[in-house]
Amino acid sequence: MNVEVTPLPGIGVRKDFALRGGRRVGVVTHRDGKIELIVSHEDDPDACLAEIGLSADEAAALANLLGAPQLVAQLREEHAELPGIHTRQIPVGPPFDGRTLGDTALRTRTGVSVVAVMRAGQVHPSPGPDFTLTAGDLMVTVGTTEGLDDAVAILKKG
Repeated sequence: MNVEVTPLPGIGVRKDFALRGGRRVGVVTHRDGKIELIVSHEDDPDACLAEIGLSADEAAALANLLGAPQLVAQLREEHAELPGIHTRQIPVGPPFDGRTLGDTALRTRTGVSVVAVMRAGQVHPSPGPDFTLTAGDLMVTVGTTEGLDDAVAILKKG
């Protein structure tokens, strides 16, 4: 996928790419920190069909929604021929907000491995036991179906 970066003098930077149908989707990051999700008209890639202003938190949430499924899909593909191994993204609940991954004792209690943590559009691969969690983080995990179900319960209720 070819992402085009276009400086917008006095405004900021536009980063976008072409979809299969010719329409372009991208983000304008303004010099003042404002972020806009943009979609072009099909027949004119320079004309906006829609623009949606996003706060930094909203942009991070959208990045998590888009990034975590791609990572999980890649892991699923890599583990497809390993029977009994599954990958799942699990949200971190309030009981572990501000606590460390080690505090969850997921590996000991469920046998599940945490492959990465997605936060604010950033992937934190192979987090150690001292990695501090935030409510709303998405853990990318690998394990058995039973272990993953148990991990969901633990991260939700403590």
